[in-house]
Amino acid sequence: MTPLPTQVTSVAQVIQLAVAPVFLLAGVGALLGVLANRLARVIDRFHVLEKSLTAEISMNERVSSLATIVSLSRRARLIHWAISLCTACDLLVCLVVAALFIGAELQVDLSSAIATLFIGAMVALIAGLACFLREIALATSVIEGLDRLASRVDREP
Repeated sequence: MTPLPTQVTSVAQVIQLAVAPVFLLAGVGALLGVLANRLARVIDRFHVLEKSLTAEISMNERVSSLATIVSLSRRARLIHWAISLCTACDLLVCLVVAALFIGAELQVDLSSAIATLFIGAMVALIAGLACFLREIALATSVIEGLDRLASRVDREP
């Protein structure tokens, strides 16, 4: 049996190794909060526009609402993917932390598995952030389109 001071030192070293992934969990958790709030706002806006379509509105307003609904649908899909990928990242990081402790406790070399899990987590995070950036680009493209339309209207005599 291994002496107690050696066991405590071993656990302390594993905890030190696990600190960085735990900070990553916190950061991705905050990102998930932002993504969930964006999705909630998109869904709320979608429901408002959906209700407006049942009211008596002009054809121009109906076309505008439908175009916005299509844009919101695309945004919601991208946010969904971003949330799924960031959640996968968090799950993989949790597996990294668990593998660190399991390897230390069972005295098994899990370094290849840990590296593979961490690389998978980073790939999922990169893909999730790419979806988030694309969703932001879609959201701001609507504003840029309105700016262009307003500038054309201002120039007309």
